Amino acid sequence: MYAGLRLRKLQAIRRLSIARVHLLMKPHTLSGLLVGLALIAKIGPAHIGTARAADEANVRTQPASEGRVDVGMERIDAHVHILKADPAYRDMLRRLSLRVLNVCVVDRYERGYQKVAPQHQAARAVSALTGGCAAWCSTFDPAGWEQPGFGEETVRQLKVTFQQGAVAVKVYKDIGMMLKSREGNYLMPDDPVFDPIFAAIATSGHPIYAHIADSPDSWKPLDTNSLHYSYLKAMPVWYMYRHPERPSKEAILTARDRMLARHSQVSFIGCHLGSMEDDVDELAKRLERFPNFAVDTAARVPDLMSQNRDKVRAFLIKYSDRVLYGTDLCLSVSDDSVKAIRHMEETYARDWRYFATDEIIRHQKQTTKGLGLSRPVLQKIFCKNALRWVPGIAKPE
Repeated sequence: MYAGLRLRKLQAIRRLSIARVHLLMKPHTLSGLLVGLALIAKIGPAHIGTARAADEANVRTQPASEGRVDVGMERIDAHVHILKADPAYRDMLRRLSLRVLNVCVVDRYERGYQKVAPQHQAARAVSALTGGCAAWCSTFDPAGWEQPGFGEETVRQLKVTFQQGAVAVKVYKDIGMMLKSREGNYLMPDDPVFDPIFAAIATSGHPIYAHIADSPDSWKPLDTNSLHYSYLKAMPVWYMYRHPERPSKEAILTARDRMLARHSQVSFIGCHLGSMEDDVDELAKRLERFPNFAVDTAARVPDLMSQNRDKVRAFLIKYSDRVLYGTDLCLSVSDDSVKAIRHMEETYARDWRYFATDEIIRHQKQTTKGLGLSRPVLQKIFCKNALRWVPGIAKPE
């Protein structure tokens, strides 16, 4: 939901450039898409040559494209939040040959996400509208965790969502960062109250999307140069620096790691690069330690851009089976669909250029060179890993 908040805060979204693309893009035609995406490459920073780097086996590879989305490559955005069943969104998915995983989440401080049932209903509507191209991830509200029968009732509710088509379950950062017991102890992700719930999810074969902890900047003094400045300023309830009585990030991630170890039969996808977006070396340690753990890139591609390019590139090649492409893009009921979809198309074009080319990428106040990943690596990150870790997301017949 970071991306949705940023969208509502944007003052301008390169309207002229994107408008030119829309004039050339003929809906539902491959030729129109090719022309439109070629223009995105043309109006962006100049192409500066083909990247040459050894992959894990020291085999030289070439970037998969030169700024244009490879329309022959299936792509899945494995982390979005779509509450509005708008035909314009369906049409965008068709134009871009894109599938998504629509993630439900309970956040009492984010409009439209306060309750479970309306989100599940909206997710089903979006899935139906898109012919299943928007698969969906259900969730549960842990606020009643001290009530008798909480585990059994949660399992019952989740089973209903599976029958309705949900392909995954989301757990959220209020576990560890906010919820407290009657005695004043913080509810952590390894609490035994979740054992029967996670066991039932494991039996069902569904993965868990785990947004545990948050950006490290949440525990630091507010910095206008932070990639997360706008979110933390707008959402002080999640700005942990202002709440020193709450658990440290290290304590929350340590509990998260115990959760991963205890529930080794569950496939966990760590949202937002597992909240370790600032250091791929630390993330690599967790991927080595927990074979049931993968991560998505939702709202964290700029964090990758801010790190050493060669280190990030080597990380993505080595762990190419463990990273799912995601954006955290949102479409709420009150959003202007035209502006929101324009922003989505811009984000998809920027991210593709970053992963697939060696062009210079500019985002906010930073500039970096694209990673120029090979086609096999891109296929895993943009599609195959989602199919492997979230089997229900497979393309509808």
